[in-house]
This record gives sequence, C-alpha cells and structure tokens, in this order.
Amino acid sequence: MPRFAANLTMMFNEVPFLERFDKAAAAGFQAVEFLFPYDFPAETLQDALKRNQLQLVLHNLPGGNWAGGERGIACHPDRVQEFRDGVGRALAYATALGVKQVNCLAGIQPQGVPAADARQTLIDNLKFAAPKLQVAGIKLLIEPINTFDIPGFFLSHTQQALDIIAETKSDNIFVQYDIYHMQRMEGELAKTIEQNLAMIAHLQLADNPGRNEPGTGEINYPFLFAFLDRIGYKGWIGCEYKPAAATEAGLGWAAAYLKHN
Repeated sequence: MPRFAANLTMMFNEVPFLERFDKAAAAGFQAVEFLFPYDFPAETLQDALKRNQLQLVLHNLPGGNWAGGERGIACHPDRVQEFRDGVGRALAYATALGVKQVNCLAGIQPQGVPAADARQTLIDNLKFAAPKLQVAGIKLLIEPINTFDIPGFFLSHTQQALDIIAETKSDNIFVQYDIYHMQRMEGELAKTIEQNLAMIAHLQLADNPGRNEPGTGEINYPFLFAFLDRIGYKGWIGCEYKPAAATEAGLGWAAAYLKHN
C-alpha cells in the first residue's frame, strides 16, 4: 500500500505553518515533508512532530533567496561557499529532526554561465555534500523540475539526473522523482519509474494540468499507485500539490490509503 506524506508547504496552507502539523495528523497522515525548516528552531519543529506522532521524511538544502525567485544555488559557480555552508546547516536540522533524506535543488542556470560550467559546479557540490550526509545516514537527492513552471531550471530530465549522479561516482545520491514535473517534461511515467527504481528514493505527486490533487487532471493515479505496489516501491510519496479548494475537501482520493498507513 502506498505511503503518503503531506507536503506542508503546499497543503493546509489556510492555517499558519506550525498548525499544519496538527491538520495533517487529523487527516490521517503519518508523515510530512516541506521545503525548508530553517525559519524555525529545530526544537519547535521537533515539538510539532512529536505532538502529532508524525515523521518528517524530507526537506531541502537551503535554496538561496527563495522569496526573491531563486530556486536553489547548486549550479551557481559563484555561490559554492554558500552552498557548502548550507550543507552544514541542513545536516544539523536533518539530524535533529530524524530526517533520512535531503533534497538538493540544482537551481536556475545563471545568465552568462555556460551549461558545462553549471553542470560541473553541480557535480562538484554534490560530491562535497554526499559523503557528509552519508556519515550521518542521510541520503542526498536531486530533483528534475519542469521548465514550464520554472524557466531555466538546470535539472529538468530523469536521464540528465542519472548521468550527473553517475559522474559523481557516489553511492549516496538518488533521484527525487516528481510525477507532475516529469509528466510535463517526459511522460512515460510508469516505464521510467520501473526502469530506474533502484535510483529513485522518493516520489512526489500532483495532477496535470493545474498541479492540483490526484483526480483533477490527466494522470491515472489509481493505476500508478497499484503499479508502484506491483514493482515494489518502498519509499514515501510526497503530496506536493496545490489543493483545488480547502485541503480536507480534496482528500477523497487518499481516503482509502491514509487509513491503512
């Protein structure tokens, strides 16, 4: 049976962030994920998780000036020291919060920086981060993101991510496969997941078009959930979607699954 984690960055956003833990638990989730923990002391997040008996399954490395439009800095040649400092910060939070996988956002390719330079910077940064996280028992993930929603995002295809991982020669870097993003960029969802199952450590979902909950668009989620069971996917599935209305009102798609989690 699929295991779903509520993405608190996008779900239950009608209430302040710290109240979303309570909402997720009340809806039947046993796990959560979100973009960044860094706006809160780790102890505050620990309390919210413990109070609701929730597991935090994923957060990201620091992503630069998010409010200013940055979407990660891992491919930015002039931000390497900032990236490395962020690894230490992420490691401290992940350790305190019991997180076993951390995602690295490659970022938007900087203007004037050749693709080859951006790629090498990303590879070097991953080679720096992966062993530090591995010592703490934490997997490093990278996520291809569609370039319709984020024009210029450097990492946008599954094979591109796999090639970069291979070049790092690390055994502690995996793919975060977002079904919505890859439907927009590639399609071939089931086949791609099955072929690369060993390298996919985490899934995320939303329907297309609209990035709303399953059942609102073109993706056959009942088929995919059964398929993931059949091929033996054991990881979490993060619900990184924008609720079409109130979050609780759109959770009918998950009712059969949440009660079994």
